[in-house]
Amino acid sequence: YLPSHKKNGTKVTKNILFNGFKELRKVWQQLTTSPRLKWYLIAFFVYSMGVQTVMLVATYFGEQEIQWTSAEESTIGLIVSVLIIQLVAIAGARLTVIAVRKWGNIGVLITLNAIWVGICLLSYYVYKPMQFYIIATLVGLVMGGIQTLSRSTYSSYLPDTKDTTSFFSFYDVTEKIGIVIGMGIYGLIDQFTNNMRNATVSLIIFFGLGIILLFKTNKQQVTNN
Repeated sequence: YLPSHKKNGTKVTKNILFNGFKELRKVWQQLTTSPRLKWYLIAFFVYSMGVQTVMLVATYFGEQEIQWTSAEESTIGLIVSVLIIQLVAIAGARLTVIAVRKWGNIGVLITLNAIWVGICLLSYYVYKPMQFYIIATLVGLVMGGIQTLSRSTYSSYLPDTKDTTSFFSFYDVTEKIGIVIGMGIYGLIDQFTNNMRNATVSLIIFFGLGIILLFKTNKQQVTNN
């Protein structure tokens, strides 16, 4: 049973509404004292636009662009592709852990972004269901790894602080803003060119910039060491 709620007479003030924004601003100010964390967060923001957009439009792309023989095959095929992505993501996360032990966090993240570039390019030529399943397998393989590794890398770069909640709130807000921008750009390109394939290929810009920024992060790490 839930306990009874007792009113204490306090009113909602503007401070309650703006405290969250104040916390986020405080985190941004602290980023200036940690160049490596700042550059990494910028890199994450950029390539996350591509990752989250692919995850959100994958089934829509499969429905609109793949040559299914019937509506029933389309429905079953999309369900199968989603299951493939989720199951393969488990193996992808495990393989990423093994790779990190050999090449380090940033090196593996750069490799994963390069694979995402290849996926976007290959998707332009995908028409058949079997081709779509292969692409779904590749997406699952790198999706599980890049999400897990991105968060753990961010955690390892955090300064010595007890206020980790504010830092991870900032991380989550960064990811959500990236989703909005990434989907917005994808939708605009799709509307102007009337071709989802063009919009998908355009996502390589996010992954390419992400690779450049990750190199910058790695260089900053070497400088600090």
